[in-house]
Amino acid sequence: MTTLLALDTSTESCSVALLYKGEITALQELAQRNHTKRILPMIDEILQQSAIGLNQVDALVFGRGPGSFTGVRVGVGIAQGLAFGADLPTIPISNLTAMAQQLYSRDNVTDVICAIDARMNEVYFSALQGEKIQIENQSFLQWNEIINEQVCSPEKLLNQLNDKQKKWDRVGTGWNAYSQFIVEGLTNNTGIELPSAQFMLSLALPKFLQKEWISAVEIEPIYLRNEVTWKKLPNRT
Repeated sequence: MTTLLALDTSTESCSVALLYKGEITALQELAQRNHTKRILPMIDEILQQSAIGLNQVDALVFGRGPGSFTGVRVGVGIAQGLAFGADLPTIPISNLTAMAQQLYSRDNVTDVICAIDARMNEVYFSALQGEKIQIENQSFLQWNEIINEQVCSPEKLLNQLNDKQKKWDRVGTGWNAYSQFIVEGLTNNTGIELPSAQFMLSLALPKFLQKEWISAVEIEPIYLRNEVTWKKLPNRT
């Protein structure tokens, strides 16, 4: 059986998850600015729970963003270091898509609009539709971008949604962060606000089975917003 280790530090949430012998175990906590202190001990803990070492993992899964500049950078750096050290292939997963997968896992929903608060009157945003696919006689959900992943203002997000999409379920911290959405009645209606490494595993498994992985040297973070912009806000993460 495939063994996958997932980690994510791209938002306020710090999480790790392990797929081992067909079972998923997960740890998650709000870490704010303590990701660098918490993520490695959490990885050690979850491996110890299953009594395995990093060298028994088949691939490393990580949240590649979008999210806070510091959080994405930490997660990518940890993933790259672990992958180099253990000679593991890696599978990057969108933090927005991970929230859509969480909603599907809970409610079997396949039409989702995702928005994470990006500060500065902007959100990280995408609109996704899921479709069933078969790989090696197993059924998986594949997410297709109906509106491409981007960083934009609430007004620009609203301008891109059609009437049908406005009725889709909503995940992420962005919906309740800005009055423009609240006025339109587009608040978070699912309770899912932050991504979790746990739901990155079910997105990564079909990619692993199809050998859609990358090496540690190929890892790239997805900020959507450039580093210069972040440097203008020293008190933001």
